[in-house]
Amino acid sequence: MAAILSIDKLSVDFLTPRGTVSALRQVSLDVPRGSIVGIVGESGSGKSTLIAAATRLLSENAVIRGGTVEFDGEDMLNLPPDRLRALRGRRIAMVFQDPMTALNPVLSIGRQMIDIQYRDRLDRAGKRARAAEMLRRVGIPDAGARLDRFPHEFSGGMRQRIAIAMALLGNPDLLIADEPTTALDVTMEAQIIHLLREQRREFEGSILFISHNLGLIAELCDHVVILYAGEVVERGTVHDIFHRPSHPYTEALLVCDPARLSQASRALPTIGGEVPDLIRLPSGCIFAPRCPKAFARCRSAAPHTHVVTPEHTASCHLVPS
Repeated sequence: MAAILSIDKLSVDFLTPRGTVSALRQVSLDVPRGSIVGIVGESGSGKSTLIAAATRLLSENAVIRGGTVEFDGEDMLNLPPDRLRALRGRRIAMVFQDPMTALNPVLSIGRQMIDIQYRDRLDRAGKRARAAEMLRRVGIPDAGARLDRFPHEFSGGMRQRIAIAMALLGNPDLLIADEPTTALDVTMEAQIIHLLREQRREFEGSILFISHNLGLIAELCDHVVILYAGEVVERGTVHDIFHRPSHPYTEALLVCDPARLSQASRALPTIGGEVPDLIRLPSGCIFAPRCPKAFARCRSAAPHTHVVTPEHTASCHLVPS
């Protein structure tokens, strides 16, 4: 299946007073049309940097060292500003991590939803009606009246629903959701996941879903990319990743999933050690300092990407060539 978004060997550095932070190194992934791809990794693995690079929203101290990003055949890294503006919000939409800060606190919800329709040839009444209909679709009760309310009058779950409604107003080809359930309770989290699944069917778009929650990834996604310290260490179908993990880091993540504990415990499993300093990268495999299966070669030579199945790859010396 053709990819709506294709990232190939993307490398991103950040220039800081301490030195150059190698945030992403040779990252490659595809988002097939009509599919949901999940990106999983610990905090600091480069998940948010990846989507910021793909949409050209990096900070000023970021430098793209190499690689390509193609959206529906267009080179995102070299598009002129006017073309980027035409894509963002229309064909590519984003739901940000924190629903409490994603909305403008001094403007009503209706004003914000009307303003983002500035490219549509509708009068104000038509845009308002369209905004109310979208709020109804994402489960906001009494949507017409609530357009006149301000963000502080809504709960966190409601605000995230509103953010999703705003992202879907343009019927995007690609929806990027950057940990959209992090600030929500378990009940709201389940509702947001159900909402994204429903909207995928209705709008027939693709979703790039970033999370550290393996349960959400397993429930929502078709394909999974495991990111560790700025590198893709494994990728495959959701069944491959959860039933046939081939990289020790993926295995460790699954062991640490609280949902997999067979009995109650006061001590949750963890991955020993710390994420490496991205200014002074270790030699060899990036995961070797924390890997229980590491041997001498792991500490001296970086592993190649090995094909496990046509849809499943892993970067580990233990994977048969």
